[in-house]
Amino acid sequence: MKIHELTPAADSNKAVKRVGRGHGSGNGKTAGKGHKGQNARSGGGVRIGFEGGQMPLARRIPKRGFNNIFATKYAIVNVSDLNKFKDGTVVDAELLKAAGLIKKEYDGVKVLGNGELTAQLTVKAAKFSQSAVEKIEKAGGKTEVM
Repeated sequence: MKIHELTPAADSNKAVKRVGRGHGSGNGKTAGKGHKGQNARSGGGVRIGFEGGQMPLARRIPKRGFNNIFATKYAIVNVSDLNKFKDGTVVDAELLKAAGLIKKEYDGVKVLGNGELTAQLTVKAAKFSQSAVEKIEKAGGKTEVM
């Protein structure tokens, strides 16, 4: 293959729409903008979110509270969910994801103490609730904060 034989992939290069090139083109005269009006003018048109003077959706909907964009978000797993694993297993985020117990890891995994644990496991997570640590250790397992 030579450099002059290279061509782009099919349909990857779209031809530019050439407006105002005669009425035979289908986009002649008014160049697809219709007759007069705000949208026909250069620089015309309305701003994003403008609804013709009607109160815009962004202002109609009530706003409440505060959303902290810097807050740490944890994927939550209950102690009862860990019974799925066999004794001696090292449970970490990847294993929980593979088992379908969490979808995303977010900023880490937090283990909560809801339910009972019978399996003896080593659990690695970003955070543990106090009751979760008690239940894991009571079952003969270990907790490791990552």
